[in-house]
Amino acid sequence: MFHKYLLPLIAIGLLGLAAAHVAKSQQTPPKLNPIVEPSKNPFSSSIAGSGIVEPRSENISIGSHLPGVVAEVFVNVGDQVRAGDRLLRLDDRQLNAEYAVRSANLSAAEAQLKRLRDQPRAEEIPPLKAKYFEAQANLDNARDLYNRAQRLAKTGAIGEEELITKRNAVAVSEAQLQKAEADLKLTEAGAWEPDKLVAQRAVDQSRALLMQTKIELERNVVNAPISGQILQKNVRPGEYVGIPPSQALFIMGDTSTLHIRMDVDENDLTRFKPGLPAKAFRRGDPQTEISLSFVRIEPYVIPKKSLTGSGSERVDTRVLQVIYKVAEKSVPLYIGQQLDVYVDASQK
Repeated sequence: MFHKYLLPLIAIGLLGLAAAHVAKSQQTPPKLNPIVEPSKNPFSSSIAGSGIVEPRSENISIGSHLPGVVAEVFVNVGDQVRAGDRLLRLDDRQLNAEYAVRSANLSAAEAQLKRLRDQPRAEEIPPLKAKYFEAQANLDNARDLYNRAQRLAKTGAIGEEELITKRNAVAVSEAQLQKAEADLKLTEAGAWEPDKLVAQRAVDQSRALLMQTKIELERNVVNAPISGQILQKNVRPGEYVGIPPSQALFIMGDTSTLHIRMDVDENDLTRFKPGLPAKAFRRGDPQTEISLSFVRIEPYVIPKKSLTGSGSERVDTRVLQVIYKVAEKSVPLYIGQQLDVYVDASQK
């Protein structure tokens, strides 16, 4: 008896399950609230795009003039620096030793030039004058002896050989007088001008070499190019810095005023005009409007790099980058933060 009704009961059960499944599948699913509510367009007609927060000066990637091992790092992330402040210093022991050697070479060259310029020394003149007067006296004496010998030779008191000796003595005394006079004039004239010029060029060369080392020491220190804030630090003491470095040693910028770099799709360029006002919204905060004022456009259209995931977005899209300024600082923003930007295109 039971087997007679088993198959119909199974068929009725399966039919009921099928009917329940069909009824359930036709029910309207409950509306799900988005995890993050998207921002709403505040204008009746607008141009929408994504924007990146950046400093007024843009992001400045700081590198090093020279390769070397980092000896000191003077700043940390978040520090405010002024233009010219030291950021880091490379190991400069070799350059300091070279600077000391070249400084000594310059001092020696300057001393040599001063010695030439100070000639003649006051102590050198009296001995030379004395030699000159001595030579003059010797010449007078030789001439006197020669004159006497001439008179004696006429009387036959001395021979011709002695007379020639006296005459030669006069010639030797004259030559000695000329030499003493020439030595005195040479010393009184001081150093030869070409010698002074050579010494001056040696000083110039030593000074140039010293300046070269000084500049290398200055280049061994990385300084802040502008006044701003250190946004990122990618170097530590003891690390080696190459040329060019594998990454920026520091990223800094002038954060006193924040800018928004907005990408305007090339399809919207016909509706965009410089000077249009705009509003921005932070991701995850669609209620807080951020007023923006136009700064400039960068008139070179580039391939779009920041993709938002929109279904109408193409990878080969090109965009015009427009710079806006954040009007107020009541809303906290961070460098590199992405915003939703809407430009009021209803204005004519």
